[in-house]
Amino acid sequence: MTTISRIEWTERTWNPTVGCTKISPGCKHCYAETMARRLKAMGTPGYENEFALTLLPERLEDPINRKKPTVYFVNSMSDLFHEAVPDEYIEGVFEVVTKTPHHTYQILTKRAARMASFFKTRKVPRNAWLGVSVEDREYGLPRIDYLRSVKASIRFLSVEPLLEDIGSMDLKDIHWVIVGGESGPRARPMKSEWVQTIQRQCEAQDVAFFFKQWGGWGADGRRRAKAANGRVLNGRTWDEMPLEITQRVAAR
Repeated sequence: MTTISRIEWTERTWNPTVGCTKISPGCKHCYAETMARRLKAMGTPGYENEFALTLLPERLEDPINRKKPTVYFVNSMSDLFHEAVPDEYIEGVFEVVTKTPHHTYQILTKRAARMASFFKTRKVPRNAWLGVSVEDREYGLPRIDYLRSVKASIRFLSVEPLLEDIGSMDLKDIHWVIVGGESGPRARPMKSEWVQTIQRQCEAQDVAFFFKQWGGWGADGRRRAKAANGRVLNGRTWDEMPLEITQRVAAR
């Protein structure tokens, strides 16, 4: 089962696993945990264990049945590189990715060390974009070096929820940065200067910049509903995609 997504930077989600465990500050108010609780209450197949990690092999071949080229966010409700997911199962996911070159797969993890270790002896399919979460300096920034060590066609950062000023980032061999504030009733604030610092670094280093949302706190520091705060930064929306930037740089 794949699902149409309201996430601004993808088209559909594919969850061959669901559930996770918290490992860093970005996990504190996990949207997937809240959603899993609701889906279990609704009787949705796959969420019988609520947010406990669950492998769903019956979903593995779902993208094969879709002929229209599609951008998939893989495991929006889990982490493919969770320590309890066997290597053999991860290999099964990437076998499907390889079999469907007409699709693009975005795989995001907080377990960057395991991802790097997994790909030391395996090739990343060309249509797989690999990313890591970077919510702060202590936990997030070290993940970038692990990601950089993996030979993926597109490497990206999800700086969401942005919890503090990240400071200077080395974006060498990073192609795309997504930034967003936290949403929900317990959302932690994100300051506009933190976002602007990242945007300027992306521009200086020829990295695509995508501003997803302000979340529960607006650019003016006031708390509102996510929809009311919108996603405008410095008077415009930022929807840059990595292929657009890499093609532009290559043409210089």
